[in-house]
Amino acid sequence: MDIKPLGIPDIKLITPRRFGDDRGFFEETYNLDSFVSHGIETVFVQDNHSLSATVGTVRGLHFQAPPMAQAKLVRCGRGRLFDVAVDIRKGSPTFGRWVGAELSFDNGQMLLVPEGFAHGFMTLEPDTEIVYKCSNTYAPETEGAIRWDDPDIGINWPLDVAEIKVSDKDIRALLLRDFDSPFRFEDVL
Repeated sequence: MDIKPLGIPDIKLITPRRFGDDRGFFEETYNLDSFVSHGIETVFVQDNHSLSATVGTVRGLHFQAPPMAQAKLVRCGRGRLFDVAVDIRKGSPTFGRWVGAELSFDNGQMLLVPEGFAHGFMTLEPDTEIVYKCSNTYAPETEGAIRWDDPDIGINWPLDVAEIKVSDKDIRALLLRDFDSPFRFEDVL
């Protein structure tokens, strides 16, 4: 398993080893002991699976506030997506910055998004599936969102804005400048 930090060191791009032959492949996507040996001690308690039928679907930027904050381990089960994490920890030297990676069925890569980050993605192929582990269970009373197109964050989404499909809830999300983050940099260290 190859684990490397992205432009924000807390975000990790993980590439599991794939063993394949003419029948297909096998890969281990999560093993607690292996993760701990790489310094990742997050324990996951819930798995989610989402399908987006249309290219250019954006979901996010979502988070859950403490005490139900979630870390996520995100991978693409089918198709291809651009996955993004935005630092929303007050006092962080990278507050408001984003990192992204293309995750696909073919590359098998995963993104580890810790607590204190808003998460979102854009589909790049039809019928794209996202599969992700969460470190806490879903608690709708703690969920929140930051605008996917916030100009202060400036995410460089790979498809043109005219092609994007987004939910009404995500359109109404707050801009980062209007958001009083419940996350503090020192709380998550």
